[in-house]
Amino acid sequence: MKKLILLIFAISALFSKAQNNKPAFPKPAPKLIVGIVVDQMRYDFIYRYWNKYGNDGFKRLIAEGYLCRNTHYNYVPTYTAPGHASVFTGTTPAVHGIVGNNWYSREKGKMMYCTEDASVQTVGSNSVAGKMSPRNMLSTTIGDELKLAGMKKPKVIGIALKDRAAILPAGHTANAAYWLDKTTGAWISSTYYMKELPKWVADLNAKEPVKAYLSKPWTTLLPIEQYTESLADDNKYESKWVGETAPVFPHNLPELMKANGGMGMIVATPFGNSLTKDMAIEAIKAENLGKGEVTDMLTVSFSSTDHVGHFYGVSAIETEDTYLRLDKDLGELLKFLDTQIGKANVLVFLTADHGAVETPAYLMDSKVPGGYINDNAYADTLKRRLFRTNGDSLIIAYTNNQFYLNHKIGDKRKINMLGVERTIADYMLTVKGVAVTVTGTALKNNQFTDGVQALLQNGYHQSRSGDVVVAYSPGWIDYEKTGTSHGTPYRYDTHVPLIWYGYSIKPGSTDEHINITDIAPTVTMMLNIPFPGGSTGKVIRQISEQ
Repeated sequence: MKKLILLIFAISALFSKAQNNKPAFPKPAPKLIVGIVVDQMRYDFIYRYWNKYGNDGFKRLIAEGYLCRNTHYNYVPTYTAPGHASVFTGTTPAVHGIVGNNWYSREKGKMMYCTEDASVQTVGSNSVAGKMSPRNMLSTTIGDELKLAGMKKPKVIGIALKDRAAILPAGHTANAAYWLDKTTGAWISSTYYMKELPKWVADLNAKEPVKAYLSKPWTTLLPIEQYTESLADDNKYESKWVGETAPVFPHNLPELMKANGGMGMIVATPFGNSLTKDMAIEAIKAENLGKGEVTDMLTVSFSSTDHVGHFYGVSAIETEDTYLRLDKDLGELLKFLDTQIGKANVLVFLTADHGAVETPAYLMDSKVPGGYINDNAYADTLKRRLFRTNGDSLIIAYTNNQFYLNHKIGDKRKINMLGVERTIADYMLTVKGVAVTVTGTALKNNQFTDGVQALLQNGYHQSRSGDVVVAYSPGWIDYEKTGTSHGTPYRYDTHVPLIWYGYSIKPGSTDEHINITDIAPTVTMMLNIPFPGGSTGKVIRQISEQ
């Protein structure tokens, strides 16, 4: 009997092994990939506003899709440009090179913007807002690999209010990227992609949709007393527009426009997201995305959530209202995809480029650790100290919490630059609110495997990053006393939603730790195309095996 039982177990094990190693035959690919990034969306916003959401947006994505509940950024700084680049390249700034929204270029001897490109021109307006391209990004994206594998037949288009949020996700070989010219309220692009706007974009601009959205006051979607997930409407932790006496509803947009950026004001209202949704739907229709023989891709970033969050903070009624309206926009987009292409033919993933910290002033008033750091003050102090020691401050820039040193002068004067790095790092540790400092030399010569240092290293590009990197303590930021910001290694900035929907996705969820860099290799594995060139993420098994 014992031998029989052992034989049964052996046969069962062999059968199980055979099942696990069954041939992975290719299945029909989706007709369209829609990659959605919600700018500055904390993970907890899914559940904070759950009872206020309708059934067609976030709730539908989660009910019919697969939720990765424990998804994090695995580097700092957690900013918009690095976030969008990391989602679609499957790697960190240490590889793709987008180390911030801006950084100091040693090659050019000046600060530079992540997507700036003097070799191209604006398409769609006379401003310089279109002198942009993806050339500063050093890795391919999902869209690039899709285009290369499909002999450039697939269409890849990026859309966002922010240029960097449209350009970086779409990649180097995209057919187009469109973003908003805040001076004119028009959708524009760059000669990197095209010589002139397609007729459908020009026709959309001619309707002046921004003006239409800003033609009436911003009032709450629900009766204001129902916004119980937020602080009182009138509080000292929120910014207010020029011309307002208090940061309260209603916000009279038609009257406030002139003194607050004109057409560009829309980006800091929920209607910027609606404008983006409209543009995405028009792009799908006009470009016949998902209607060909190959897989197309559309990247969509909803940027207004970030602008509203910066201005009002994470606990404002304005922020809550923005998410309730975004929920409706998502529902409309999903319903359009149903009718235009069909749910089973579209693979959608939704995530965020970073989170945000609760307004430190509110934290402090609530007896929670937090505070503000004046980076200009301590940078000036360091410059004076180094000048007394070396005859030159040697500091040429401080950005992204990084000090950049002038190595040419240091080498010429035979100054011990390692000592200068250490002096800066040690001094910064005496500043209240600073938690960790790491020298560039240490990041180049050591391999950190965990903790803040590992996140700093993943965000450190050896030719683009600075010589000393600083991380603040939890709840501390260099920002104004109202609203909020991001960029830190802490969970309120790194923990973001990740939802998969459509195509072959079965409902479910996982609490397994997932890095944001795992998205791109997962999508490319599902498409049976190469991973992006710099990809360092792993495939999310729960998704790729569906």
